[in-house]
Parts: sequence; C-alpha cells; structure tokens
Amino acid sequence: MKSLYPYIIALFMMVSFSCKGNQSVTQEQGATDSVSLNGPVFVEDSAYSYCATQCAFGPRTMNSEAHDNCKEWIVGKFKSFGLDVIEQNAQLKGYDGTTLNSTNIIAQYKPELENRVLLCAHWDTRPWADNDPLEDNHHTAIDGANDGASGIGVMLELARLLQKDSLGYGVDFVCFDAEDWGTPKWAESNENDSDTWALGAQYWSKNPHKEGYSANFGILLDMVGGSGSKFYYEYFSKLHAPAIQQKIWKAAIDAGYGSSFFPQEDGGAVTDDHLPVIENAHIPCVDIIPYFPNCEQSSFGTTWHTVNDNMQNISKETLKAVGQTLVQTLYSE
Repeated sequence: MKSLYPYIIALFMMVSFSCKGNQSVTQEQGATDSVSLNGPVFVEDSAYSYCATQCAFGPRTMNSEAHDNCKEWIVGKFKSFGLDVIEQNAQLKGYDGTTLNSTNIIAQYKPELENRVLLCAHWDTRPWADNDPLEDNHHTAIDGANDGASGIGVMLELARLLQKDSLGYGVDFVCFDAEDWGTPKWAESNENDSDTWALGAQYWSKNPHKEGYSANFGILLDMVGGSGSKFYYEYFSKLHAPAIQQKIWKAAIDAGYGSSFFPQEDGGAVTDDHLPVIENAHIPCVDIIPYFPNCEQSSFGTTWHTVNDNMQNISKETLKAVGQTLVQTLYSE
C-alpha cells in the first residue's frame, strides 16, 4: 500500500529540521494527569462501530459489490450529520491496466466558508495480502479494519461531533478511493512504482471538487486504529508541513496522548495520499500513520497487508488518542 525509502529514512534519522466555541472538558488519561481539552469529547465506541460496519461489508476492493455498498453507507452517514456530499467518479488505471471504477467522497462542513481545513483518509482496501507470512494468503483480499476503515471511522465520528458543536471555519472530509491497488510484491514486474498507489488522491489533487480549491492545511489519517500503534514524525510531512506537524503533536500532548501515542521522534518516509495533496494541490499536509521501529515484518506493524488486519486488532484506545488529538487540533485553530 505504501513504500518506504530506506535511504531517506537513514538521512532523516541523522538530520533534524532546525477557534471559535472552545469548550473546556476535564478528562483522565490513564496514568497521566487530568488535562483540559478544547472541544467536545471524542467517543471511541462510536468510531469503533463505524470501523466494524465498514468491515461487515467485506473487503472493499475496487469494482466489488462490497465496495459499492460501503460507498453508499459512507455517503449516507455524512449526509445524516448534515454535511454536503459530493461523489467524484473517475475511471482510473491500475498497475496492471485494470479499469478501476473509483469514487472519491467529499463531505463538506460549512461549504460556504472560504477558510477551510482538509481531513482525509482512504476507504478502499487491499485486494491482496501480499505481506502475509503465509504465501497461500498472498492473493487473498484483506478486511482492512485498520488500513482503510479506521481513518474513515475517526472522520465520521468527527463529523458527528461537528453537527452538535461549531467551528468558525469549514472542514472538508475527503475519502480517497483506489489508494491500495499499488503493485503487489508477487507481480511479474515488481518495481513498486510509487505512481501505482494513491490513485484517487492523485486524481483529486489534479481535479479538485471545487475549482481553485484551497485549504489552510490538511491531515491524512492512515491506519489510526491498530493495537500498539505509535505515531512518529513522518518524513515528507516534516519536510513540507513542519508547522502543522508541530501543531498536531502539541495538541496530542495537551490532550494527554503525547509520549504514549505521539512521541516527538522521527519515523519513516512514506508514499501515501498526502504526497499528491502536497505536490499537486499545494496544500501542506501531515500524514498520521503508525511506525514500528523494531518490527521485522513491517515498519507498519505485523498486520499490514495481511489477513490479520481485522477488527480483532483494532484498539479503541488508539482510536480515542487519534480522535481526541484531532479535536484538540481543530478547536485550537
């Protein structure tokens, strides 16, 4: 789904880069002290249920019935929260020439306002568990509970909260499609070309849903519900959006999730949906994505692109940490 650049990571490890309606809420965060939160309380049970509902459709692979049914459900949920929804349809070409019937879902909070923030995640799932320890599973589609459903689940809960509260600026929730059709490891020509990933984001970044669209900044949510996850600084985010990255990590500290979930340490360099947003749409965008520095199977963790990416490995605590950090970020803007 994404590729790491080891040579960039090595360099990254060596070099350091020299609202309206705030509501105070007191909350205990495990062993940490009480913290004062801006904005509403993020409900992890709600986000978890949104993840489970997506997975209940089955793998949301491109051109599948499960994919189409899940699309209708996501659109319906955003509309039920009072957001204006645009379905951006496009026929995209996969790495192998397959025509992918893609739909980027754009849900707009206060679309009349020019001052905007972009939140995004992908909603499709990997057609192949090509990183699974068992070779027999390499052609099996994954549930994508973390890799896909978790980001959408967090965004839906944020949208639900916004309908009951108020921000003085607009928010666009963009659900990218066709992110995970990137070249599989077992392909005959396995160059792992970065252009074969994030196809929906590539399309949107060159064809935004609104002519001349701009946002103050963007935040990408990718695999934000996995058990044991920690979110380090991602290389391209730090390179292109350092101030926004610092804003988010400070919000994590203020919300009580600093060292436990958002360590102020460098992670990897990731090919993901935020790169087209940065390069083509010219919006500074930060990727919130887990990093497992000591995991031999993958720096994304043991469930990445395996059949074990299911609801059994989704943590409500992780969803809460990411969701409350985003609330803190948005209501401190």
